[in-house]
Amino acid sequence: MSGLELLYLDMRGGIASMVSRYVAPDDVDDIVQETYLRLCRVAMVDEIQNPRAYIYRIARNLALDSLKKADNAQTVPFVEDFPEPGARSDDVVRQVESSEEFGHFCDSVRRLPAQARRVFVLKKVYGFSQRRIAADLGISQSTVEKHVALASRRCSRYMRRFDSSGPEIPVCDAR
Repeated sequence: MSGLELLYLDMRGGIASMVSRYVAPDDVDDIVQETYLRLCRVAMVDEIQNPRAYIYRIARNLALDSLKKADNAQTVPFVEDFPEPGARSDDVVRQVESSEEFGHFCDSVRRLPAQARRVFVLKKVYGFSQRRIAADLGISQSTVEKHVALASRRCSRYMRRFDSSGPEIPVCDAR
């Protein structure tokens, strides 16, 4: 076992802790394992000046890549999501409407500016605190708050286009 692999084994807990700031808990172990696999492929180990920083950089980059993939993933309803034939028609209608509404919401999130989308997903999907998001992304807490507010306004405005339950309410585009 190389010195780099031994260092990795010693750092595994710290890597998992750092990665958990970026991704969902279910993804942490996969990213920690992928970090090890990437280390095994390093050809010029002797040229690494700071092995600890190098290992953390690999793990952080993998976590950010995973977060980007989650941001860009499209949610498409599968056939299994729909009820069996013969189910009550109003249940079917409700389920289809719910799937469509979720699809519109995903579209609205994808249309957000990149930084606002990252903040919004970390806050609303993963439940991270403003303080943690600010620390992870290197921005102020007030900037996090502004991104969440902007994303919420834009998503609400986008979703209103598809809401047939009431009259359309004009919304000014506050940017």
